[in-house]
Amino acid sequence: MSTPEDLRRHAPATQRNRAPILDVLRTYFQTTRRVLEIASGTGEHAVYFGSHLPHLDWQTSDLDPTARASIQAWLQDADIPNVHPPLALDVCKLPWPVRDLDAIVCINMIHIAPWAACEALFQGASQSLSPDGWLYLYGPFKRHGEHTAPSNEAFDQSLQQRDSAWGVRDLDQQIAPLAQQSGFCDPIVVSMPANNLSVLWRKNNPHEHFSSP
Repeated sequence: MSTPEDLRRHAPATQRNRAPILDVLRTYFQTTRRVLEIASGTGEHAVYFGSHLPHLDWQTSDLDPTARASIQAWLQDADIPNVHPPLALDVCKLPWPVRDLDAIVCINMIHIAPWAACEALFQGASQSLSPDGWLYLYGPFKRHGEHTAPSNEAFDQSLQQRDSAWGVRDLDQQIAPLAQQSGFCDPIVVSMPANNLSVLWRKNNPHEHFSSP
């Protein structure tokens, strides 16, 4: 008798980075409720964050059907009521089928996607977030035209060898102008293990002023 196929995928990096990311989300998402995760990948992050942050209403998404199957399998196994089955969301197809979000989370995506996906991410976030909503990115970044570590430079080269449209993005020279044009405040940058960064932008609200914790 055959056993059901386990569709859950595993990403080793998830085990290493999820606790530091959780610390950042706990700090800045204290009053956050509705969250959309872009490119949820295996689904491991969603299950981990959803279980540790039960006040969040976490919507998963991914364009890849194999990833969506993995996410669904993780959710069925974990049975976490505040994390929802994945949307087949293409970040580049605007407008997105979600509105009035308190936060958007995107982990390790923009360096393995064309620059147009990063542009669409900020445009879609601007359209879909409520005033004062958060956009959270995690991953490797350049700063002021330079890599922050030799390992990031080697990683960038390997990405571009796989696809010339991929690569580590420059937070200051590429992304900051894009964020400003899309209606976001100056970023909050948090150093993370393994030469990565957590970067948070809050959508501008002309009626309120926000001070970071």
